[in-house]
Amino acid sequence: MAMDNLDPHGHDHMVAATEEARRRSAAARLFDIRRVIGGLFTAYGAIVTLVGIFDGAAAVEKAEGVRINLWAGLGMLVFGVLMLLWQWRNPAEPPESQEHERS
Repeated sequence: MAMDNLDPHGHDHMVAATEEARRRSAAARLFDIRRVIGGLFTAYGAIVTLVGIFDGAAAVEKAEGVRINLWAGLGMLVFGVLMLLWQWRNPAEPPESQEHERS
């Protein structure tokens, strides 16, 4: 290990920078708004779809013959899954740290 990377306490700056980058990357992925929106729309879409499947005749008649809960739920499911696929195919990149900008 090169001695020029060590501070007076014997800590390697490169290891600290790598750990910081890993934490920032995990935080960027965790708080990606596409994951939150996709998860919520998928969960609510599944619930509304199930309600639409089991709607009684009175609910269908009230909606003028359209199974509105079924179609709205399916639309929500599709949107939620698309958001999750988008987040999976193009993950969020963490912003550059202040130290990298100064170098």
